Amino acid sequence: MFEILKQIYLNSIIYDKILTDKSIKELRYKPSAHLQSSIVKIKTKKFNIHDFSHDDFWTNKGLNEKQLQKLNNFYWLFSLDLKSPSKSVQAIIKSWIEKNHKYNSKTWKFKLTSKRIISLLSNTNLTYDNGEKQYQKDFNFIIHKQTLHLINQIEKEKCLNNRIIGAAAIILVGLSYKSERNIKLKGLEHLKKIINYTFDNVGILKSRNIKSSIFFLKYLILIREWFKESQSEIPEFVDEYIFNLGQSYAFFWSNLKFDPLFNGNNNSNNEEFDNYLKRHGYSFKNDNFEFSDYVSFKNKKINLIMDIGSSPSRKFSEKYQAGALSFEFASNGKKIFTNSGYFEKNNSKFNQISKSSAAHNVLIVDDNSSCKFIKNSVSNLEIKNKLKISIKKINYEKNEWKIIASHDGYLKKYGLIYEREINFFPEKNRLVGIEKLNSKKIIPNLKFDIRFHLDPSTKIMKTQDEKTILIELDSEGWKFICDDYNIDIDNGLYFGDKNTFVENQNIFISGITSENNAIRWELSKI
Repeated sequence: MFEILKQIYLNSIIYDKILTDKSIKELRYKPSAHLQSSIVKIKTKKFNIHDFSHDDFWTNKGLNEKQLQKLNNFYWLFSLDLKSPSKSVQAIIKSWIEKNHKYNSKTWKFKLTSKRIISLLSNTNLTYDNGEKQYQKDFNFIIHKQTLHLINQIEKEKCLNNRIIGAAAIILVGLSYKSERNIKLKGLEHLKKIINYTFDNVGILKSRNIKSSIFFLKYLILIREWFKESQSEIPEFVDEYIFNLGQSYAFFWSNLKFDPLFNGNNNSNNEEFDNYLKRHGYSFKNDNFEFSDYVSFKNKKINLIMDIGSSPSRKFSEKYQAGALSFEFASNGKKIFTNSGYFEKNNSKFNQISKSSAAHNVLIVDDNSSCKFIKNSVSNLEIKNKLKISIKKINYEKNEWKIIASHDGYLKKYGLIYEREINFFPEKNRLVGIEKLNSKKIIPNLKFDIRFHLDPSTKIMKTQDEKTILIELDSEGWKFICDDYNIDIDNGLYFGDKNTFVENQNIFISGITSENNAIRWELSKI
């Protein structure tokens, strides 16, 4: 009912009058299109506007929702070559303005409008320059009108990433139209609110989401570059959080050169962003082996990274996965043990599967995840009860890496504390794990599994004595053993690439909990 009333209001004459402001001044600052290359995939092969049919450009015939969004966000402008005549481009924009000068639910969605403003202002050599006076006046008017809509709706927008894009668009308008200082200040005010809401007091995202931290970094750098290019004073808080997020970027990407699949992360292509940072003079460094409740040990050949953090609070847990104490292990840049990744589409059974503890390299009790998830008001899965880390010990020596941590995810239901110890001995290329389920009471007889997920390209084989599993990845060979418990191979799903899945395999140890509950396993190089 609320949504129906909201749409009635947004489509009303009253709302249109609120957005209508005749006092539009001249466009002064025109941002360079190349600054957006961190957030827009700018194709090397460019198209001429004559490759498109002008007559039915906005008829939307046969377009699905995704295609409609791409058309109306105007990001296709970044793919036009400089030989495209601006008059033809401006004719298309003029046609869009005529059809969409008032709010409508399809073409004025918050994220879509934000992207459109950024795109139109970032390609002024085609969208604005040499335009007729009336066209430029209409262009300025529609930019301003859409900006007022963003300001009106930004605190009502539920998606934080969308709010960041909206704040960036508002700030850009404030910088581009020098008389619109109040708009710039409003954009910065909203940006501050978003940052204060999403970051803790030491500058780390409360969600512990690696992908979001890179997303925030890209937009804060883009905003900083707009201030710099427009010769405006760069806000101190923007520099401060770029530094904090740069520490995160160095820890989770620059130091690894692969994507650790924890808490909503997927495989990415950050090499292009690395080049962007280099071109614009950004260099981030983080020599710590512990950051944001993750531990990352490495030498020239081996990477070991482990999640030793408590779960976030419910309101920041939408993309959280129940992988506390899970780890990834890589040799020469290739993961031997990898978590399964994240399937982002909500209301999908794959989203639910990818959130489970079973999708991670970790122990599972009685086929239950360490965290229980429930649906929120928009049917996204959130944590019902928080999980806390109760023990944390780290030792990083040349000849031995050690991580000991425990969590209470199985305490309430089963009275159990899960403790994991991971040891790596670099000189012997040997990884040893010890898993424990501790309780003050009698430990119930419960089924447990410990899973070790493998990259889809990995080849594995169980030996005839059924006590060893051989692993082949590229030219390397490894063997996995667990003397006191059954080990086997199982099929699974790998969600490493965004919203896709392929089959993979995992090694699993299974057994029944008991008083003598130390489960020891070992991986060593052949």
